[in-house]
Amino acid sequence: MEMNGSELANRHLPLAATPARLVLENGAVFRGQPFGALDVKRQTGEVVFTTSITGYQEILTDPSYAGQIVTMTNPLMGNYGANDEDLESRHPFVSGFVVREAAQRYSNWRAEESLGSFLERSGVLGIEQVDTRRLVRMLRSEGAMRGVLSTEELSDAELIEIARQSPKMAGLDLTKGVTTNESYDLNGPSQESPHVVVLDYGIKQNILRKLVAHGARLTVLPSTATLEEILAQKPDGIFLSNGPGDPDAVKDTIAMLKHLIKREEQPIFGICLGHQLLSLALGGNTYKLKFGHRGANHPVKNLLSEKIEITSQNHGFAVDWKTMPKDCELTHLNLNDHTVEGFRHTKLPIFAVQYHPEASPGPHESDYLFTQFTHAMK
Repeated sequence: MEMNGSELANRHLPLAATPARLVLENGAVFRGQPFGALDVKRQTGEVVFTTSITGYQEILTDPSYAGQIVTMTNPLMGNYGANDEDLESRHPFVSGFVVREAAQRYSNWRAEESLGSFLERSGVLGIEQVDTRRLVRMLRSEGAMRGVLSTEELSDAELIEIARQSPKMAGLDLTKGVTTNESYDLNGPSQESPHVVVLDYGIKQNILRKLVAHGARLTVLPSTATLEEILAQKPDGIFLSNGPGDPDAVKDTIAMLKHLIKREEQPIFGICLGHQLLSLALGGNTYKLKFGHRGANHPVKNLLSEKIEITSQNHGFAVDWKTMPKDCELTHLNLNDHTVEGFRHTKLPIFAVQYHPEASPGPHESDYLFTQFTHAMK
């Protein structure tokens, strides 16, 4: 028997599946089928998209996505399943997950469960059978916006109002909800290895693996660590991690970093949110991007080497270079929109990049930055 397009698209879904809706603050309604944590009836967040083709599990567990409903542009997700080895943090922090089609069967020798099962036990509601092409085109033209993912029996108008009443990303400090609760150590090759204090604003595990692989021993501190607590560790270097939310809202950290920079002692390396926090502490400003940079294929020019790097990115804010002090030098530039991707201080051992050189998922062309940090400490 020949099936029409709608029947064909939904042939694998249970007949009793409750419909789900993704509703945006501009009034757009996207209907689909729920998967994952079906007991979660409603989630609000900023609706964003990523252009990564693979790496959905690493994306789901990247704390930088806290407070966001993530849309995958690649149409099929879940075909290689999920496993506990590919987690980038202790659990997913996304507010929701949007895909065109969630694979019902997975095939990979490392897989331990399906994507749907992983979302279910992680408490994340997903929606599939959504026209993600239309959704992404809307986000590109109008910008990232607040939304609600729901399986409730509410009217579209009611859900639109819920989306409009949800918090805006601008002004939110989300670091305290994703940071480690307690400090911990990670051993390096030896006790003589450079000692790095890592400030965890929502750090990815692959950053920690990269730092250790490049010869450092680590002490990871919560995002609320004071200057005294940092200096008590007698660090050879200080690393500022990635993380979610508006950097300008992390006021206590910015104030602490100003005092740390004035000491002119340890090399400081920042990634993503860490890059933005360093910029603010040095006197610069940040601003919100229209729809952000999220994906594993963003071209960046290294202005020092004149080489092009394909980078992994996940950020919704950027540094306004016109506001940065004159003793800072622009080192990396985004080739898509010419936004700031990295800088260094010309007098102090301070440097930072906006993108993710640890690239999980993504390319590893920027691995040299960890070597640069290790050499700065030596």
